[in-house]
Amino acid sequence: MSGALWDDPIAPPAAPDLIVEADGGSRGNPGIAAGGAVVLDATTGEVLVELGVYVGMASNNVAEYRGMIEGLRAAFERDPASVRVRLDSKLVVEQMTGRWKIKHPDMQALAREARELIAGRQVSFEWIPRAQNARADAAANASMDRRESFRRDLRA
Repeated sequence: MSGALWDDPIAPPAAPDLIVEADGGSRGNPGIAAGGAVVLDATTGEVLVELGVYVGMASNNVAEYRGMIEGLRAAFERDPASVRVRLDSKLVVEQMTGRWKIKHPDMQALAREARELIAGRQVSFEWIPRAQNARADAAANASMDRRESFRRDLRA
């Protein structure tokens, strides 16, 4: 796929400036839901931003998209040349790269919002195992526990 979405396994993009690790969850499906994300400096691995976005009653897939979208917003505030988004949701990765169709209206709207946010920027998507996404998972759970959104900027 051309443009901002990269999915060519033969010619990977240059190393990103920033990494967004995103996750989402719901307690019940649907249930109390939140997304979480961390923005990392791709060179040092330092966490720059940690955020949770409280969604209310929703599915885990809606929460996944919300975490990713808010993580991208936080990353784009730093005007990076490129961003790699890492998720443990194969569904979101495959939908955002265009390999899977999006049938559910809620997911279509969220994917459209994400694509509009990404438009004209260099963004790639990568599936990672759940065990490698603990920081974003913790942020989503903290937001569900508090039943409110939060953001911590850890480095300017």
